[in-house]
Amino acid sequence: MTRTVVFAYHNVGVRCLSVLLAHGMEVALVVTHHDNPKENIWFASVAELATLHGIPVIKPDNPNNVEVLEQIRVLQPDFLFSFYYREMFKRELLEIPKQGALNMHGSLLPKYRGRVPVNWAIIKGETETGATLHYMTEKPDNGAVVAQQAVPILPDDTAFEVFQKVTVAAEIALNSCLPALLAGTAKPVVQNLSQGAYFGGRKPEDGIIDWSQDARSIHNLVRAVAPPYPGATTQLLGKPMRILQTLVTACAATGEAPAFYVKEGNAYVVCRQGKLRVVRFELDGIEMSATEFVTQYGAAKFEFGMCR
Repeated sequence: MTRTVVFAYHNVGVRCLSVLLAHGMEVALVVTHHDNPKENIWFASVAELATLHGIPVIKPDNPNNVEVLEQIRVLQPDFLFSFYYREMFKRELLEIPKQGALNMHGSLLPKYRGRVPVNWAIIKGETETGATLHYMTEKPDNGAVVAQQAVPILPDDTAFEVFQKVTVAAEIALNSCLPALLAGTAKPVVQNLSQGAYFGGRKPEDGIIDWSQDARSIHNLVRAVAPPYPGATTQLLGKPMRILQTLVTACAATGEAPAFYVKEGNAYVVCRQGKLRVVRFELDGIEMSATEFVTQYGAAKFEFGMCR
């Protein structure tokens, strides 16, 4: 039986660990994270799945510390897998498994190497993304590719919806290539790194809307950071506003200052170029309908950042 140590978190971690178990691999140890109390934990638990199957679980702050390395060396794993684990691995850890260390990344490498690839792909207006299983090196997301599975990004898909697709793509990619990996017949393909770029992590303040952008770009931001992510934010009537869902309208240009208004029961925002229908929004922390907004504030056009 092939033995592995699995570093995993999030839904991709749960589904990919399930694939390994379905193929009869001996998972000797699962390494995962403590849930951050400041984070919205909307995803499934790798630790719970491992416990269900009687697999030992550890949650170190640093996977590269001496104690963790020694614990893994004693297990003599054939493979090491990383499925949405959030820490980088150093050379000493990567060299432990006899047949290599592999990572599942949420993009079609070499595109969108680095952090939060699903969110970045939506922000950049991509129409396709996917999941990639690749060998790990000390440099993130640049090792040879073993398997990929593409999924579409539809024009109004949110990051949550695309992430669900990428989770399935990861499961399919791993399931399809695992027999070849176990048999030693997989044929990795070296990445052409010039065909992609590295992207960093994102913070809640990165969701502040830049109203100098066109309607499509703002729509992409809104859906890329829609709940369960922190949301796209702005100021209206001197209050914080979150725009949670939009649709692009047929209006191509306006020439007006960016503003929010309600017409015939629907809310809209005027952008520098184009106009968006606002399907869902919050003002001062309270979600309200377009009708409720008119009742409280009236039907005038309100420029963003303007106080009453």
